[in-house]
Amino acid sequence: MEITEYLEKFGDALRKVPSFRPKVTHSSLIRGTLLFLIVVLASAIRLLPLRWGFYLNEFDPYFHYHVTKYITEHGFLSLFSWHDYTGWYPSGRYVPPTANLGLTLTAATLYEILRFFGVPLLFGSSLNPLDPLASDPLYNLCVVFPIIMAALTCIAIYFLGRDLGGESVGLFSALLLALDSSHIGRTSLGWFDDETVGIFSALLSILFFSRSLDSRRPLKSGIIYAVLSGLSLGYLCISWGAARYLIVMTALFSFVLLLMRRYSLRLLLSHGIAFAIAFSIAAAAPRTGLKFLLETPNLSVYGVFFLLCIAEINRRVTSAKKRMIYTSAFILMLIAAYAVLTFAGLMKPIGTKFLLTINPTQRSANPLFESVAEHKPSTWATFYYNFGIGVLFVPIGVFFATLMATNLSVFIIMYCLTSIYFASSMVRLNILASPSICLLWALALKRILSPLIASLRESSQIFGRKVKFRPLGREVVGGLLILMFALFTLTYVFGTDFIFGPKAQGSRVLLHADSPPTIAGASVSAKPTSIVRDWIDTLIWMRENLPPSPSKPGEPGTVVASWWDYGYWITVVANKTTLADNGTLNGTQIAQIGRAFMSNETEAIEIFRRYNVTHVVVYVTFFNSQYEYVNIGGNLRPNDAYEYGGDNGKWIWMALISKVAPDERTARSYFGNYTLGWNYKDSNRNGRIESNEIFPNNRGQNTVLYKLMFYGRDMTLFGYSTIKLEHFEKAYFSQKIGAPKPAPGTSVIPLVCVYQVKY
Repeated sequence: MEITEYLEKFGDALRKVPSFRPKVTHSSLIRGTLLFLIVVLASAIRLLPLRWGFYLNEFDPYFHYHVTKYITEHGFLSLFSWHDYTGWYPSGRYVPPTANLGLTLTAATLYEILRFFGVPLLFGSSLNPLDPLASDPLYNLCVVFPIIMAALTCIAIYFLGRDLGGESVGLFSALLLALDSSHIGRTSLGWFDDETVGIFSALLSILFFSRSLDSRRPLKSGIIYAVLSGLSLGYLCISWGAARYLIVMTALFSFVLLLMRRYSLRLLLSHGIAFAIAFSIAAAAPRTGLKFLLETPNLSVYGVFFLLCIAEINRRVTSAKKRMIYTSAFILMLIAAYAVLTFAGLMKPIGTKFLLTINPTQRSANPLFESVAEHKPSTWATFYYNFGIGVLFVPIGVFFATLMATNLSVFIIMYCLTSIYFASSMVRLNILASPSICLLWALALKRILSPLIASLRESSQIFGRKVKFRPLGREVVGGLLILMFALFTLTYVFGTDFIFGPKAQGSRVLLHADSPPTIAGASVSAKPTSIVRDWIDTLIWMRENLPPSPSKPGEPGTVVASWWDYGYWITVVANKTTLADNGTLNGTQIAQIGRAFMSNETEAIEIFRRYNVTHVVVYVTFFNSQYEYVNIGGNLRPNDAYEYGGDNGKWIWMALISKVAPDERTARSYFGNYTLGWNYKDSNRNGRIESNEIFPNNRGQNTVLYKLMFYGRDMTLFGYSTIKLEHFEKAYFSQKIGAPKPAPGTSVIPLVCVYQVKY
């Protein structure tokens, strides 16, 4: 009997199961499908570099992979004592205070989860059979990791856009970010860098902080959102240096709400909780540490918190006398705290990179900063080229956001205006401005399209007895919709430079997405049609043929000198120790390398001897013939191809950073006013460069850099060279002597030269 009753109850329970099915409305199903398609679109676009191979892109991602691998092999705690001697020989790099941990910890955690569930990650080995890193599952995960984060970021901005202006704004924002060229450029296949998790965590922080202030939600819910905002902001602090921007922005936002007389207890709690959690996380991380809490920009957080406390006192205390006493006490406390920190020297000044971003007029005094291409300022043409017609819709979006005047719309306006300033100061920070531009662009689209579409559905409205009114005719509305569709087509299909006709490069989105990884394109500025193996083959040869590097100073082994651009490649792919890498941690050592390259052999060999250098790597680009002049953009250029990515275009920075020359004008007078080793004089004054107007600069042609580059070029082209090397001999050239091959689809020949040093 008991069994029968049990079976009956079990049967009743099964019959009730269908009643627990989630109810999905038609509109929510459509929204979910559209968001899913947007995520698929974002992922598919960012997979386009796959046709060049399965590689990490640029330089910094190789260091992040290097750190992630160390964590997975030795454990997280071992990172806090890791002194890495593979770079910056002989002093090496103490990793904890020089590496952001957000990206690497996220990737290492995801790797361990996937490995626990047995997910295979060896697909890279079939795409790059000769790549020594392709057999590492962690490496393959690092290559696809940016696409995963790009998909999550599109979902995050959808929720932020939905809070800003509804479902349509959320979907438009996600679509625009999925197609945003600046975001694509930093989240495509292989771009394993801080921005991938940085933008995601920044959007989450803004979303949760704005929700914590929503008075329509219970206070308990607001506190939970404040905690989530603090966790997101803390994650950003240990992931990306640009966290300082969002910290100041959030503090400024709280201050603006105070000025707008929108103070509430929620604001005080949200501000205090979010920053307490974020700063606690930052203080625990080795790179930021306790000093992060007293950096000059972050002091704004404490100042605003004091003001919020004063506002809370004024709200609670009814007596004017007590208000005055409490307010004065808080102000005195604030002044005293600032004075103590100032006189004790506890306040930390803002970093040089951030200071030069805020005040770009001071950059001329820092040639190392200026030498980095992504530190160049943006122009308004750059904004138009990146965002297309979005630059026209953003002011409209700002207008509508101002009319709304919600807490979130105020934040987004502040975010947009300030991020555009920083993006104009440094082209790399275009990705920082992208989310705000996408949000305001989406808001403008909704506010413009909604009444237009509604007017197509509505019939004529009757006012009084005889007067009929229709705001716009159907033909006009249809024409406006077609015009907007055409503008979108020009931006995302034909490109913003379509007016140049056949010379137009096409859609900026596809140009950014369909670009080869730097190592697979051999760092050639011209876009090849297929993989260029010069750097890859050189690094593999170095890995397999050069003696092992010393594990610590004083041991024998291979030590490689090259310009700092290639340091991470040599360290991670070739597995050889270098003097400098892309971290630019030691400006003095970089200056010594630049001095060695810009000196004659006798002086250079003494510098290399101090660092126990065994091999030197240089990179040169050139055309097919030594005496060939080619027409590029209507101007004749000699064969050195200095504008195509080789060290023959970087010598000016070597001269300036090493202070061999005090300024660019002097450097060109010393080493060549046309390019390294060559002078130019417009003899016939016709404004054009002709072959008889280019003549040698002896000092430039006597530098080690010139000799090593053009000895390799001559040997590759002709099998002989008039350049005599005293302290260097060929170890490996990436091109076959007598049969150089240009990068596919270009006339540029890339040549990586490895020389052995003879003391």
